[in-house]
Amino acid sequence: MSALDASASAPPSAQRRLAGLAPEVARLLDQAGWMLQRRDATGADAPLASARALAPDHPEVLRLSAVAAIQLRRPGDAIAWLERALLACPDDPLLLTNLGSAMNARGDIPGAIVAFRRASEIAPNLAAAWYNLGKTLKLLGDSAGAHDALERALAIDPLHVAARIVHGDNLKALGRIDEAASAYRAALREEPSAAHAWWGLANLKTVRFEPADADALATHFRDNRTADRPAIGFALAKALEDQGRYADALDVLHEANAQRRRQQPWDANAFSREVDTIAAAFAAVPAPTGDASIGREAIFIASLPRSGSTLAEQIIASHPDVEGAGEITDLASVVAEESARTGLAWPAWVGRSGADDWNRLGARYLDRTARFRKLRPLFTDKALSNWQHLGAAAAMLPGARFVHCRRDPVETALSCYRQWFNRGQAWSYSLDDIVAYWRDHERLMRFWKERLPGRVFTLDHESLLADPEASVRAMLDFLGLPFDARCLEFHRTERSVRTASAAQVREPLARQTGRAACYGALLDPLRRAIADAQG
Repeated sequence: MSALDASASAPPSAQRRLAGLAPEVARLLDQAGWMLQRRDATGADAPLASARALAPDHPEVLRLSAVAAIQLRRPGDAIAWLERALLACPDDPLLLTNLGSAMNARGDIPGAIVAFRRASEIAPNLAAAWYNLGKTLKLLGDSAGAHDALERALAIDPLHVAARIVHGDNLKALGRIDEAASAYRAALREEPSAAHAWWGLANLKTVRFEPADADALATHFRDNRTADRPAIGFALAKALEDQGRYADALDVLHEANAQRRRQQPWDANAFSREVDTIAAAFAAVPAPTGDASIGREAIFIASLPRSGSTLAEQIIASHPDVEGAGEITDLASVVAEESARTGLAWPAWVGRSGADDWNRLGARYLDRTARFRKLRPLFTDKALSNWQHLGAAAAMLPGARFVHCRRDPVETALSCYRQWFNRGQAWSYSLDDIVAYWRDHERLMRFWKERLPGRVFTLDHESLLADPEASVRAMLDFLGLPFDARCLEFHRTERSVRTASAAQVREPLARQTGRAACYGALLDPLRRAIADAQG
């Protein structure tokens, strides 16, 4: 049964959900459910409001109202309605599954997992509950738990396309690249235009598309009805590259990026002003107080996307003393919590913070990240926003160290332009915006290095490729770690990697990974823009 099914002609299980409703209300729910299936929550709002007026406490009225609220990005309303419905039906697995989705949308991942687990316990044959549990465990970083839950979902419903795709993503994180590719292909057999399955294949990076794939992708990309058409476009560009058709690939990238930019507008000038504000707030860097070793456990990796940060983390996490935590959100969350506490937006509260405040924030961060130090004493944090919060992290944790990953700017810009990001990174869908963002990143990182001498190590990607051992030894020495040969055999390290480079770091280091040369003069405008930004 669909989570949104409320039709009067639905199967008996759905009919039972409508029990006790007048025919008029059932028709309203039928209308609303039809719209919600098409993700038209705005259109569903009026019939749902009428249904609530006629049957304000009916669980199915409240449930569908909650589904609409989730689609409209009002998770608080959704949770309130679902909790009311659960008072009447505390063991309803569909209500619990919807509650988990609402909690996910609000950012309450632990609460979502509790709801999904309860739903799967009550209804062990409900594929949706297992699928949502697996997807959420994957988001939390529990790739092993996610694998088990997604396997259960697919055993119940082998045709569950979304579960196949998430299963592929999770297999990739586990380093099981061939199985990930098979999972995506299985999804495409059921739904040939499944955009996220195509992009999943493309995002493996190491899997080559065949000419037939390029033809199929071109057909889907021309179809304006295809859901998530930009993702199809990014996959098509990869397929065209694999056929050596770089001019065609760039044309498709321009179109796909333009579509994505319309979905996620970006104001480069406003962001530059934000960077100015951060630098001004830390013009006088807070002096460390108390124990200078506090935060010694934390290794922050700061970089732009596609600059070698996953490779750097894989190398560091291959050391027996270090756990690789990945792109965690704990530092940004601590900053957000302080903004909420003070009533001041970041970084306005920085100048008002004293030693006790920084010590409290550091303790909060270490408490939040304690889960990564259960087996090893040190851990990496490679959140993509770290470079913006580096000054705060340094003040909170005087013993922390920072690794800045840099790559050739043309290669970085092209790699970002070729990447479909699941969320965020709205700056990456225009070459002009990418150059502006890169410029702001570079100037803020120079600022941090000037004000935090000896605490920031720059790992140059091209130098790493040219002489891996020298670069790795220098980085480990900076981190206070003894050299370990396993760091040079990083591709053998078994750990969950949840970034776009997950497949690439499972292979030995390649001396040449760039693509800009393949595009030749087609990228000359980008090269000139970067040169102007450097000047």
